[in-house]
Amino acid sequence: MRILLIEDDDRTSVYLRRGLGEAGHVVDAIKDGRTGLDMALEGIYDVIVVDRCLPGMDGLEVVRELRRQGESVPVLMLSALASTEQRVEGLQAGCDAYLGKPYAFVEVLARLESLLRSRVNAPANRPGQLQVGELQLDCAQHLATRQGRRIPLGQRETLILEKLMRHHGQVVTRLMLLESAWGYDFDPNDNVIDKHIHRLRRKLDEGFDASLIMTIPGAGYRLEAPEAMCAEAEPASNLRKESDEP
Repeated sequence: MRILLIEDDDRTSVYLRRGLGEAGHVVDAIKDGRTGLDMALEGIYDVIVVDRCLPGMDGLEVVRELRRQGESVPVLMLSALASTEQRVEGLQAGCDAYLGKPYAFVEVLARLESLLRSRVNAPANRPGQLQVGELQLDCAQHLATRQGRRIPLGQRETLILEKLMRHHGQVVTRLMLLESAWGYDFDPNDNVIDKHIHRLRRKLDEGFDASLIMTIPGAGYRLEAPEAMCAEAEPASNLRKESDEP
């Protein structure tokens, strides 16, 4: 999962980031509600964990605004304000789950995994399913499909491919891919993206003539559907034929 954590308490933030990271998840941590809302609206997160009391914009307002703008990403709210009335208020604001402090980390993890399962079992047109030409991606299941061939992916490969598909036809820089798959404060090795792109390209292109991921020297990568590549090539072919005519 790629998780957005909106929590202003440093100790709590470090505790959750460490635990979620050790569980194999990618976590971006933000301290204030306004910035957290802006990042949540990017549509790249599988789940959002938000504290109720935040500077800039409190957690309830963050969730209300997310729902007002049509963002359906699951939200887990954490708060020391945990009376029955306060829990109901959080759920009515649009939270999918509400957990009172203090809590055990294993419960946080179980709630997040439950929310992810709910998203997996949602209708087929859920935001976690993408399609570009013959290529389909189920983000939650880490599964790509090309012309009916199922291609299991790793977590990082899924996040990289998701970014490329959401921006298909456009150049996606290495920095954009790093931020999508590793988080904003990751200190990468020089060729970590190139290695993952190489493995991803090998998986997607096995048994096919056309490669889906183009390398744009000095810029990054671009994903193209084979149909689009053929369409681009056709006018040039026609021009050559016309120029050969007397």
